[in-house]
Amino acid sequence: MRSHQNVRTLSLVVFTFTFLLIGAAVFDALESERDEDSQIMLEEMEQEMKKKYSITDEDYRVLETTIIKMEPHKAGPQWKFIGAFYFATVVLVMIGYGHSTPATVGGKAFVILYAIIGIPMGLVMFQHIGERLNKGASIIIKKLKILFRRKNPEVRTSSIKMSVFHFQMS
Repeated sequence: MRSHQNVRTLSLVVFTFTFLLIGAAVFDALESERDEDSQIMLEEMEQEMKKKYSITDEDYRVLETTIIKMEPHKAGPQWKFIGAFYFATVVLVMIGYGHSTPATVGGKAFVILYAIIGIPMGLVMFQHIGERLNKGASIIIKKLKILFRRKNPEVRTSSIKMSVFHFQMS
């Protein structure tokens, strides 16, 4: 029975990760071209500003780093695969940072469908991972009870609260 639960949990993790990869690939395909167009437009505006206001490259870089920051995303360019993977993960785990949203109609439609399928799948996966962690914690607690020669070394999983360190030593 335990082996079946482990296989089910591992399968959910693999399926969810695959779902994230597929989502990232779709967001990359739907959004990266528009993102590249925006980047080109920003570069053209940069050249126009330098020419119009006689700004040196160095002065413009100082201005850019203090005010503009063309790439605020830690994962890299927003809609290239790694940035799209980050966005797909944010959608799936319902964090919703809000600083990145699809701009194309296809991207907006896909994120709705992606969230409808992905959020429940993510919740089920996290529940199963939690069950596995809970089981592991109960085994550790039981071994600790035996090590400290407690009268009743059995551990009820319902007695494991929010923390591994919060347990009843009965």
